[in-house]
Amino acid sequence: MEIKTDDYRIWYDPDTTTVYCQGSLRLSGMAEYAPITELLDNVADGEQTPIVLDLQGLEFLNSSGISMLSKFTIKVRHKKTIDLVVRGSKSIPWQGKSLKNLQRLMPSLTLEWE
Repeated sequence: MEIKTDDYRIWYDPDTTTVYCQGSLRLSGMAEYAPITELLDNVADGEQTPIVLDLQGLEFLNSSGISMLSKFTIKVRHKKTIDLVVRGSKSIPWQGKSLKNLQRLMPSLTLEWE
């Protein structure tokens, strides 16, 4: 599974159960995020654990993208059988606050910093 444009690349590696996100996500609203949401939902529906969300290469994410990640986190939390690990980079300003908010949505979420 891969979604690639000039601005970003998102792909899933089933061997490591990792979703990688790179580039800048500046899409307009949830409708434009639908393909990414579908990819994340497919990963969550696979019931493999842990799911690793590697955001270390994601330089920008707008509010619609943060909402998408929040909904994904809540979906995983409701399953109760999947662990979620989020990898972020302290050198990317938006990630510090936003990724901690994901941990508030799912207290068992593991945050790993580069």
